[in-house]
Amino acid sequence: MYAVIKTGGKQYKVAAGDKIKIEQIAADVGQEVVFDQVLAVGSGADLRVGAPLLAGATVTAKVVEHGRHDKVRIFKMRRRKHYQKRGGHRQHYTEIEIGAIAG
Repeated sequence: MYAVIKTGGKQYKVAAGDKIKIEQIAADVGQEVVFDQVLAVGSGADLRVGAPLLAGATVTAKVVEHGRHDKVRIFKMRRRKHYQKRGGHRQHYTEIEIGAIAG
């Protein structure tokens, strides 16, 4: 059984036991979180799709860790104008392990 959930402005296809990295959420390590924005639930050839969300469908997950992704280098340059600018960014994430899918 799998589900498509929406969190942090993105959509993820998840199944029980999967570990995924999502945008950082306010939850402690080891805490159970419930995602109620479920877009679809499927099992084999059977697929139920919401419009846009499935009523009553939930996905339960456990927070494994918080962290930061690798640095993304940003470099801007205007040739022949003596302009160079360097920067970087590290995005925060929360790693979760999917538990039960209900709905």
